[in-house]
Amino acid sequence: MPFSLEEKISSIVERNKRVEADKAWETSKFRRGLIALATYVVVVYFLLLINVPNPFLNALVPTLGFIVSTLSLPFIREWWVKDVYRK
Repeated sequence: MPFSLEEKISSIVERNKRVEADKAWETSKFRRGLIALATYVVVVYFLLLINVPNPFLNALVPTLGFIVSTLSLPFIREWWVKDVYRK
């Protein structure tokens, strides 16, 4: 049974809502903060297991690396789309 035009439009609208929600989650500061916190906790735990000096301080390195990568990637993406991707 073919879908009516209204059903197709409704389906597209619902899909767009899901895509917008996914995009909002992917770019949210909450998500970045949650991943940074999880990274810090896991690295501290690992560094404690292997008896590295100053594990709480040393765990900041990968955590800050993650944060910096999420801050700089939007600029790199814009450059890449504009200058490299050019279709």
